[in-house]
Amino acid sequence: MFCLTASRIHIIHVGNMNNKGTQALLKSDVNLIKEILGNVYISVSTNDVEGVRKLNLPLDDVLPTIIDIPYEVADRQAKRFRYSRDESKYRVYALASFLYMFIQAVFSVISVVSVKAGSRALYRTELVNHIKECDLVVSCSDENFKESASLLPLNIYWVLAWWSVLFERTWEILVAKSLGKPVVMLPNSVGPFRTWIGRFLSRLSLNNCDCLLVREPTSYGIVKSLRIRSPKILTFDTALLFKTEGGLSSTDFSSPVIAVSPGIYSHALSENEVHDYVKAHAKALDKAIEEHELLVVFLPHFISGFQYDDLDMSRLILREMRNSSKAKILVTDTVEELKSKIDQMDMVISSKMHPAVLAISGYVPTLCIAYDHKQTAFFMELGLGKCVIRLRELSYGILVSKIDYVWNNRDEIGTQLAERIPKLQKHTRESIKQALTGAVLRKDNSTFRGDRN
Repeated sequence: MFCLTASRIHIIHVGNMNNKGTQALLKSDVNLIKEILGNVYISVSTNDVEGVRKLNLPLDDVLPTIIDIPYEVADRQAKRFRYSRDESKYRVYALASFLYMFIQAVFSVISVVSVKAGSRALYRTELVNHIKECDLVVSCSDENFKESASLLPLNIYWVLAWWSVLFERTWEILVAKSLGKPVVMLPNSVGPFRTWIGRFLSRLSLNNCDCLLVREPTSYGIVKSLRIRSPKILTFDTALLFKTEGGLSSTDFSSPVIAVSPGIYSHALSENEVHDYVKAHAKALDKAIEEHELLVVFLPHFISGFQYDDLDMSRLILREMRNSSKAKILVTDTVEELKSKIDQMDMVISSKMHPAVLAISGYVPTLCIAYDHKQTAFFMELGLGKCVIRLRELSYGILVSKIDYVWNNRDEIGTQLAERIPKLQKHTRESIKQALTGAVLRKDNSTFRGDRN
């Protein structure tokens, strides 16, 4: 199908670099592609062109996506003109961008038809040419095919946001396939799907992939339930392979330290639920400081600049704490810095996926506050089901109990991770190699699960 002689790779579905988890995934993907396929030409299409360029990765070109994602466009305008997501002008701009997305789709069809006829692409010329000239298209590791989060309520904001993301993700794959290119999806979570539109778009996307890597069992079950014909491999999160480079400064602490990476999806919870989340964290962290004589460090991982991003949540919790003198916020500029700080911690509490993954890869005992099945399934695979709280079940009492459990069992958890994680990392690396080289594809295109022992 495709092999180690591939010389040009184009990566699609690359998210926003304000999210350090997305940074970790992209960096891990690029490093693995280089490691497996050698000195290949790699280009990327993303809605965050400047953010990707600032990472200084070994990329040969960074281009915009074939279709803009409406909320990303609206966010850029809101930052530029300094208004919030709750203002009417934001909604108007997002809706206009949503409608323009379909006009962009028509333009892209004209470009593809023009190129296939031997003429010049008329829209997103450079991007269409890169896809035409590449040997393989790779869907970046992340969560590109879903509608909302499985443990959160659905609302119109998230329905429209995820429909637009799904449409853009699907369209990029269709453009690649229309130009005759094989497509491999690196480890992603898939689902949940709550509407027929979400299921339709995801079936269309995934059935047009030549190989799918899925990073946890719940998503693997969802892919099977969609009756996806593409070969599938069940593996693990690519960020488990992320490593920091030497030379990063360390931080000396006089006491044991818990790192906290709090955060919630925008518009996912009511104001009362946000207030309860903040109060529960503040009270539980105060109690942990007093009982275990430790320090608390907030490590925000996704700083969007909007209300209730990770930095804003950290400030809100710190403001409510009685023992705020024994807590502080550390803002890191890169995912390498974030990973370096996390590795120094005695324990991590994370409401987001990738601070937890980065902690786990460093064998740091971690308490996960889960909003999605990608988190619960990952921790269950590790045998750490007791280290999870579902976000909407969070309370002061439950949080205190879980902090005590992880803290009191941190040595055993660390030992368990040290035994398990190298096996997961090996499986992930081998699965990606198999997918990229086509070695796992059976002649009858039957499902391949892979060895998880």
